[in-house]
Amino acid sequence: MTKEIFIERYKEVLRIAVMEDKKLSECFIEEDNNEVYQGQIYKGIVKNIVPAIKCAFIDIGKDKNCYMYMDSKFNNTHIKKGEEILVEVVKESIGDKGPKVTNAITIPGRYSVIITLNKDINFSKKINDESFIAGIGENLKKPEDVGVMIRTNAQNVDFQFINEEINRLYAVYLGIAKEGLYSSKPRILYNAGGVLGKVLRDNIDANTAKIIVNSKDDYEFIKNYVGQKEDINLEIELHDKCRTLLDYYGIEKELLRLRNNKVYLKCGGSIIIDKTEAMYVIDVNSGKNVKSNSIDKTAEITDLQAAEEIVRQIRLRNLSGIIIVDFIDINSELGKNNVINKLEQGFQSDKNKTIIYPFTELNLVQIARRRRGKSIHDYIEQQCECCNGSGKRLKNSYLNMLIRNELFRLSENENFDHIYMEINAIYEDDILNNLQDFIGFIGAKNKNFYAKFVDNIEYFKLSPLIFKSQRDELKECLINKGCNLTDE
Repeated sequence: MTKEIFIERYKEVLRIAVMEDKKLSECFIEEDNNEVYQGQIYKGIVKNIVPAIKCAFIDIGKDKNCYMYMDSKFNNTHIKKGEEILVEVVKESIGDKGPKVTNAITIPGRYSVIITLNKDINFSKKINDESFIAGIGENLKKPEDVGVMIRTNAQNVDFQFINEEINRLYAVYLGIAKEGLYSSKPRILYNAGGVLGKVLRDNIDANTAKIIVNSKDDYEFIKNYVGQKEDINLEIELHDKCRTLLDYYGIEKELLRLRNNKVYLKCGGSIIIDKTEAMYVIDVNSGKNVKSNSIDKTAEITDLQAAEEIVRQIRLRNLSGIIIVDFIDINSELGKNNVINKLEQGFQSDKNKTIIYPFTELNLVQIARRRRGKSIHDYIEQQCECCNGSGKRLKNSYLNMLIRNELFRLSENENFDHIYMEINAIYEDDILNNLQDFIGFIGAKNKNFYAKFVDNIEYFKLSPLIFKSQRDELKECLINKGCNLTDE
């Protein structure tokens, strides 16, 4: 398997796509909008304690107070209202619910993690090499006042590199603790490198052949990071084209397909993904899969392909919480076990903790996946006001970026001064009320821009107006007169 990682930073948005054997497997998005993200460490002040739900509410300097469960295993049952405390975000806010935090601080690295919950040496559950574990016990130099978690990647390097990383992480921890002690107000103290740091720590492995990045600063940061790691050997490429990185490599179209709740399987069947208030529900259909003469064989083939695709879609869309899968009925216990094994194999490399439960009597499979970050839909969709919020539409910012990419693509092939766009009418007010910002963002300030708002189109269509007769017919649609052009 060959893995490539595409890292695109544009204005306030960072998007990272992971391709495995030319197929999109994971996508991470981070917006620089002052929101709270998993892994950040804050200086907080306890504002309220609710004994009935064993929960403390903590001010970290944001609009919403975060909440922390009080439990003896976290040694936090003694905290009092008004107390200052260091907390780490474990779940972002969702809806009206604030972020979830913990006082069990962690500082992650590629080979190890500094932990404050205990002072022991802990190992990833994926490490089974007894000789390696014994070697850690003999060679690890651990600070006395914290614990250390040894990660799977540590098996690929010498003990020297593990100890060096632990020293760096411990110095970071001491800096955070000192800053928190002398800080007078709630505020952020550490962000663990954000989603970029997470991907570099968790997603680069022996199969990673290339990282392609469009930001010079990110290029230098990644180059420096990779140069310090003994177990990483890959190519780093700087993308310098006008079109955005994900659009240039065709990944943007893959992301847009994620808006569809129906995904087709190779066998002719399909899966349908729906979201309810409490959970995600995935239905498996045999569809056009009628190649086998046996109903049981048809069901098993469809379910096995569905299981593989379900894992991919869950990871790609970053679905979490409770996920119920309604597979096609299989009578064979062996067939059911094969489906469960297929699901478990797919989640083996998933960094989000996932639990798969056996088939129920109704042939349902329950999946519980820890929430880390928002789903992909939260970044590219927004509530549609036309249907009183019951539907979804593409986010204005995301749509504007697609228009900008398409305009750059057209400009690569020919030079033109007049451009015509047809776009769904639901975006009319948003565009016309912020016209100059829209024109500036898509790079059309020097062009005569014609727009028609219609009902029977999903997104938009762009085309150059080459002939004067075309422009005459669309004069009433002119919304921007290019500042470098004279009236005809």
